[in-house]
Amino acid sequence: MKTERRYDIDWLRVIAIALLLIYHIAIVFQPWAMLIGFMRSDEISTAIWQPMTMLNVWRIPILFYVSGMGVYFALRKRNNIELLKERARRILLPFLFGFVAITPLHMFVFQEYYNIGLSYYPHMGHLWFLGNIFIYVLIGLPIFYGIKKGAFSKLTSFLTRLFNNPLGLLSVNVFFVAEVLLFQPKPFAMYAETWHGFVIGLLAFFFGFLFMTTGKVFWNSVKQWKWLFLGLAAILYTLRYVIFTSEGPLNEAPLYLISIESNSWIFSIFGFCYQYLNKPCKILSYLSKAAYPVYIIHMIILYLAAKLILPLHLPALMAFALITLITFIGCYLLYEFLIRRIPILRPLFGLNLNLNRTEVDRKKVIVNKA
Repeated sequence: MKTERRYDIDWLRVIAIALLLIYHIAIVFQPWAMLIGFMRSDEISTAIWQPMTMLNVWRIPILFYVSGMGVYFALRKRNNIELLKERARRILLPFLFGFVAITPLHMFVFQEYYNIGLSYYPHMGHLWFLGNIFIYVLIGLPIFYGIKKGAFSKLTSFLTRLFNNPLGLLSVNVFFVAEVLLFQPKPFAMYAETWHGFVIGLLAFFFGFLFMTTGKVFWNSVKQWKWLFLGLAAILYTLRYVIFTSEGPLNEAPLYLISIESNSWIFSIFGFCYQYLNKPCKILSYLSKAAYPVYIIHMIILYLAAKLILPLHLPALMAFALITLITFIGCYLLYEFLIRRIPILRPLFGLNLNLNRTEVDRKKVIVNKA
């Protein structure tokens, strides 16, 4: 069955992971960086962190939404067993490999930089996201497959009507507000390896799938009302930034307002991307394949870049720019000339074992021209 390619969702994944890299680099210049296992610059900068306070309330939830949407697309061409095998290959294998072979690497850099005795420390680190996604697939697969087979047709019809207007879309905040009131995360953006992160991710993952079941209803709604959602998000962020100037647990904005702000940003982003980015682009094909491996490897490159730049004691903004440049270039080089080209490495970073037809044909053209 031929299916429509959603280029805007591919772009969303690429952009979200690029922002994730920038966010992680910004942490290096915050006074609390070492408390969460990051290298810390002696040059602290609140200016670098100010835009991150807007980004951090939606940067992870939007990835969970997109992951749920990805399961919807995958189920259109696969049955339960096929989907489970495919997700085990693309998510579980890189997660397990990363747990024992990738995340210990940046901890070696951390230990060496701070003259801590070197020790092998396998842990989830930034790959906790992958572990959560695989669990969500296991939990949701029977429900998703039932929806595919029409077992919940009344629910699908109800959601189609509900998501046809902005109030219906905003009604999903009831679940997200209930989550933060239950778990009381301090701060809201503490997603990694917490019950808050697990449940908010589960909600976003499920709603990402459910949004797709309405066909174009959801997408037309977010496209039509994107400015409304953007305005609401901007107002809530301004209140949070002006009144609650600190991210600390003692001075954070009410959690229910942050939840609403988070989804408002996300719905507006969905709307703008659907309107302007749902079109083919030559570079997108490359970036959409590179994004996942880059997400897996970026921390080791970031830590090596920090180890190189921080001893120079440059102004924070200059050091931030240099570490960002080195991290992006390093990730590109490692992906392009190692991960992508060595068949045995490709599955370990979520890629197909062999180059796809387009890449093979491109290589043939290069060889023939030579």
